[in-house]
This record gives sequence, C-alpha cells and structure tokens, in this order.
Amino acid sequence: MNVTLSIDEKLVERVRTKLHASGRTINQEIREHLQHIAGDDSPERDVQEYIRRAGQGNSHGWKWNREEIYEERLKWPRKQA
Repeated sequence: MNVTLSIDEKLVERVRTKLHASGRTINQEIREHLQHIAGDDSPERDVQEYIRRAGQGNSHGWKWNREEIYEERLKWPRKQA
C-alpha cells in the first residue's frame, strides 16, 4: 500500500542525510517503525535485525573492566529515601 505524508522538506533532507550514512532509506525506517508500533513479534525478524546490527559498535579501544565500573558507581550521588 502506498501512503502519502506531508513532511517539511528541510526535515526530510536532514533525515535522508543521516539515514544515507547508515545505508538506509526513509521508506525502510518508516516501515520498520510502523512494524514496531504494530507489535510485529517475529523471532526470525529479531534474529535478522540482531545479525544486521552486530559488530557495528566502536569502543575506541576501551575494554570492559568490572572494578572500574564499580568504582565509578560509588562516585554517583545516592538518592535519599
């Protein structure tokens, strides 16, 4: 089904530019968002999405260290009950 939307041209260009950097289109983004809203609970689709996104992160050389994370948490302000 084709749907016509009224969207500001400047917004569309900004979105198109950002999505182009990740190799995606506005159509893909909107379709996936609507599927998410509709509750498309497909385990196969979830696996495919996981595989598609896997390995795209960049830690910039940072390695996970439990002690450092714990020490950092101790510095956080505590909420008072």
